[in-house]
Amino acid sequence: MPVNYRPIMVVGTGSHVGKSVLVTGLCRVFRRRGIDVAPFKAQNMALNSGITPQGGEMGRAQITQAEAAGLEPHVDMNPILLKPTSDLGSQVIVGGRVLGNYRGRDYYALKPRLVRGVMAAYRRLAGAHQLVIMEGAGSCAEMNLKRHDLVNLSMARRAGAKVLLAADIDAGGVFAQVLGTLNLLTPAERRLLAGVVINKFRGDPELFSEGMAYIERKGGKPVLGLVPMFGHITLPQEDGVVLERGQAAAGEGRVRVGVVRLSRISNFTDADALVAETGVSLSWVEGPEQLAGLDLLLLPGTKNTLAALAGLHRSGLFQAIQAFHRLGGRVLGLCGGYQLLGRTIADPLGVEGPPAQAEGLGLLPVATVMAGEKTTTRVEARCLPGLPFAVAGPVHGYEIHMGQTQAQGQDRPALRLVKRLGRPLDLAEGQVSPEGRVVGTYLHGLLDNDSLRAAVLAWAGGAGLTPSLNDYAGFKDTQYDLLADLLEKRLNLEGLLEPLP
Repeated sequence: MPVNYRPIMVVGTGSHVGKSVLVTGLCRVFRRRGIDVAPFKAQNMALNSGITPQGGEMGRAQITQAEAAGLEPHVDMNPILLKPTSDLGSQVIVGGRVLGNYRGRDYYALKPRLVRGVMAAYRRLAGAHQLVIMEGAGSCAEMNLKRHDLVNLSMARRAGAKVLLAADIDAGGVFAQVLGTLNLLTPAERRLLAGVVINKFRGDPELFSEGMAYIERKGGKPVLGLVPMFGHITLPQEDGVVLERGQAAAGEGRVRVGVVRLSRISNFTDADALVAETGVSLSWVEGPEQLAGLDLLLLPGTKNTLAALAGLHRSGLFQAIQAFHRLGGRVLGLCGGYQLLGRTIADPLGVEGPPAQAEGLGLLPVATVMAGEKTTTRVEARCLPGLPFAVAGPVHGYEIHMGQTQAQGQDRPALRLVKRLGRPLDLAEGQVSPEGRVVGTYLHGLLDNDSLRAAVLAWAGGAGLTPSLNDYAGFKDTQYDLLADLLEKRLNLEGLLEPLP
């Protein structure tokens, strides 16, 4: 009979200290040991999301962790997802479905209901798997937020988890991070901690041996190891922090791709497969001067399309993108990026912000109206002959959007949807400009399709280019193994597994 284990949780001294990466690696570590392991994050705030086989929306990081664990993603792994629409409010997704838009104070009023839902999801997950590896959010010692906490040490206490505290030494101040956090915890909270992980270390580990001893002596908790800053492993990024820190550009390849850093950018993981291609040089575009020399401009998703449009005007990119197109540049818009390429964008119901309407870039003859109901689904599609990078055979992707986009004048659809959530349908989707240099579609994950990605690169000016990546799914799986190898080498994992009675 399979043995069930006490859950393990990774919390952090702050945001972007590597919690998601550690959970991903631990999922693969224990999966390779023959344990049925599943990830769990009670509440995630992120604009990168994905769709489960059942059509539920959840955080992209937990989808990555599920892949590392060898599982299909399920919304029980991330029962609450917050997608910021402004600095003050977020779209709240519970159990994979939109609950509504809430400001912080109003969201906290939902806590009793949300705790019940979170615990129900956790119990289902724990009942179905031998080991659950949990992830906290931000800092586990935000004193003004602790009474509302759903995801850090209150969740660890409810689940009876063994907790690891992760800190980012590359950001500086690691002693203050760790010892300050420990000092702010109650005695009961400190008892949950099994040890400390120092993440993103550079240089010779021996040079920090005294530092580890100091943390252990002052903090009263063992340091389980140093995880180095690595460059040989490529993993999806959870949120926009990576863009703020300038860590997303990559490559020196022949095909030069620019990705516009939109306001409230979402699902920029659509570009991950391009980053993995050695023939691609990818850069993030924030100003008009960065369009020079590009072969392809990618407009990704955004959680607030009208705000993103206003941002393009403020930066000067609105006119610059139009000029880029006039000079022969190729443009691909995905989801919110597709909406921006059209003639008009209207939000009469105030779905993403105050009711408003504005003119888009005008590079595609389409108009978008924001709807009250969100489309969240996985799809199978076929390329239509008018698509300039059409390939034979099916392509797969997923939709996450509030808008409905319709052609104005002559309709030149890019794709035909043949299945949604496995159910047959026949529906034209996307749009191609009359001259064939602009394409828009609602399909996220389009560039994960190997043959289509190769065709896009050829369309962008890489004719004759041999793609370096012919199996993106296999490439990702290899990255999870490399991460697990690193953690097994650098962390003391003995004693983490504790069989339940």
